Amino acid sequence: MLPKDKKGLALAAAALGAAIATELKKPAEERTWNGTIAGVVPYDFRVPTADTVREKLWNPAGNFWSPSVFGVGWIPNLGRLAAQTGLLGEETRQAIPGQVLPEDEDDA
Repeated sequence: MLPKDKKGLALAAAALGAAIATELKKPAEERTWNGTIAGVVPYDFRVPTADTVREKLWNPAGNFWSPSVFGVGWIPNLGRLAAQTGLLGEETRQAIPGQVLPEDEDDA
């Protein structure tokens, strides 16, 4: 049995191995190096572009968790966090789909 501090590392290594194995099982011409493990955990081993980094790290209207820019798993979308905390101004908060603002709660 692994000590507590090693379980997360073992889980991360298993996810990485599963993602690589998923791609290596495909014929070489069909490998995209991005997808999901068991249809749930995203992975992307392509070289990130500036647009990809911006889309995943700074998208105020996106989900809080975004697929990782490179590797396996998710990363926090800092743009969404900034928008929800009001750091980007009220206009941006109001533009987020599904966002319930405190003044809107009284109307509901």
